[in-house]
Amino acid sequence: MNFQRGKAREEPEINLVPLIDVMMVILIFLMITTTYSKYTELQIKLPTADAEKQLERPNEITVLVNAQGQYVINHSPVVFSSVEQLAEELRRAGGALKDPIIVISADATTTHQAVIRVMEASRLAGLSQITFTTQASR
Repeated sequence: MNFQRGKAREEPEINLVPLIDVMMVILIFLMITTTYSKYTELQIKLPTADAEKQLERPNEITVLVNAQGQYVINHSPVVFSSVEQLAEELRRAGGALKDPIIVISADATTTHQAVIRVMEASRLAGLSQITFTTQASR
């Protein structure tokens, strides 16, 4: 039975507006949740190792060392002329932290002396917990 004799059939159409809305929400979600490089102060290439990723701890003091021997402590560049001055900077960075952990992120081509300098300054500052960061090997 056709009750609409004189009426022309309406062509079916696909409404794209809801699809675009959903795509915009997904795009915004991805932009917000994307992680960016943690170490933007210095361009460093971490050495590789086969280990599980550790959780971040709130009592960390991050020390970045690049191949040219530049140092960054907790996102601020540090210039020093002696290990004692570096130790003072580490003490200042760990001021209110309880049992701070020194996390050394050194470039793969950084000299051994640059890393030892941070370790010695940590010892002078009384900070005995030291760890190193690596990137996962591929």
